[in-house]
Amino acid sequence: MPTIALVAAGTRLGLSLGRVFGGRGFDVALIARSGEHLGDLTRKLAAEGVAAAGFPADVTDRSALTDAMNSAATQFGGIDVLQYSAPYVRIGDGGMTGVLDVTAENLRPQIEACCYGAITATRAVLPAMLAAGTGTVLYTIGASAVTPTAWAASSGAAGAALRNWALNLNGTLADKGVYVGCVALGAWLLGTPGMPEDASPMEPDDVAQLCWDMHTTRNPAERLITP
Repeated sequence: MPTIALVAAGTRLGLSLGRVFGGRGFDVALIARSGEHLGDLTRKLAAEGVAAAGFPADVTDRSALTDAMNSAATQFGGIDVLQYSAPYVRIGDGGMTGVLDVTAENLRPQIEACCYGAITATRAVLPAMLAAGTGTVLYTIGASAVTPTAWAASSGAAGAALRNWALNLNGTLADKGVYVGCVALGAWLLGTPGMPEDASPMEPDDVAQLCWDMHTTRNPAERLITP
């Protein structure tokens, strides 16, 4: 069976991606910091007939992340699809960092989690994909990476770095059988804690279905999702 690795898998989009890809014959490798969290996701997917396993790793720990990716590939016989959900690192009161408040100190954790983690995970699976002449890599970032948003300046800057790399990567790998796509979320996912009362949320399943469509059609290189 083909396998999808969901890095920084969460209870909303991560679970939906597991359902969508797992329901179409994929095994699911789940990677996140908390073993307890991974156990919950694995049990929920198993209850729906999806074969899944968790591999604990913090995306900012490059060695641990690489080891988790390698363990997943060994257990499932390879990784056919990588999906990396760029995490937002909460600093201080947990709010977004406005453009005038960005410092090297509060930008660095965002870059580590969003961009460096994605690069680390990608480099763990890319050699095998290139050798096989096939594979899909998908990244999920915030829309502030595409449309500059002053109140989300640090996460936007980190996401923009990943977006730039992803688009270059897709162009470079297009004739080598590996497709790279970037999804920029400009809408709240239903069930997100702290979601504004006037928000127009999206169902995580809808975003997961969009990712499936990008994987199967192998285009476009990026999608911007707005309410």
